[in-house]
Amino acid sequence: MDVDALFDAVLQIPDDPRRRLYEAMRHASIGGGKRMRPLLCVAACDLFHIDRAAALRVGCAVEAIHVYSLIHDDLPCMDDDDVRRGKPTVHRAFDEATAVLAGDALHALAFEMISDESVHSDPFVRSELVACLARASGPSGMAGGQMMDIVAETETFDLGGVTRLQQMKTGALISFSVEAGAIMGRLPPEGRAPLRGYARDIGLAFQIADDLLDYEGDEAAAGKALRKDEAAGKATFLSLLGVERAREQARILVDQAIEHLQSYGESADLLRAIARYSIERDR
Repeated sequence: MDVDALFDAVLQIPDDPRRRLYEAMRHASIGGGKRMRPLLCVAACDLFHIDRAAALRVGCAVEAIHVYSLIHDDLPCMDDDDVRRGKPTVHRAFDEATAVLAGDALHALAFEMISDESVHSDPFVRSELVACLARASGPSGMAGGQMMDIVAETETFDLGGVTRLQQMKTGALISFSVEAGAIMGRLPPEGRAPLRGYARDIGLAFQIADDLLDYEGDEAAAGKALRKDEAAGKATFLSLLGVERAREQARILVDQAIEHLQSYGESADLLRAIARYSIERDR
């Protein structure tokens, strides 16, 4: 699964004044990252025997949304970070205005990619993909979770509040990545409950693992600054549950996620492996 190759193909640098914008987009999207969202999308599409190239295109559309959010998160007006994925953040490698435009352009690129006829021959399937990705990206999903994360710097959230924040900020795009397979496979909404349960559980397990890595991890391996939430006094799963209880909760969530896939047999082995990886990774 070559995410970098697809981004390289769609982000060819033009010989005109837009060159710097494309260079910034490539800087952010090519090289590094866990690529968990594209991997989940491809694995979910495999359940329904979807063409791999089409599945990868949808997965890269989700990754484009994720990368745009990272570019904007790193800006001085948000988290003000200097390093992302082991290299300078976009506003450091280029400038703030270019970083804003690179994020905006990747956001638009995601919908251009996912609505292309090469994704699916059925326009109703493509329309549902667009609508679902828009919900996962907007105020009911990732952007709403980011706003809650900003508010968390000045307000104290309980466990329910932190869970909701993370289900939106991190979990919404993870959930879309899994549900995209069901949409591509024309599985009706009433049949998607197991996949939605799987996505919900690994989304939370993934975030708990992130909190653990932020607390225990190595900045060189992570490729970004760590322990910023603790310094800002934000409530996290670790601060609310403690390290060992949080670690055990992550394991329980992964077991639950795998249980949701029982009816899919061996065809869901990659999804099971991703669930285990979500808490075993070192970055």
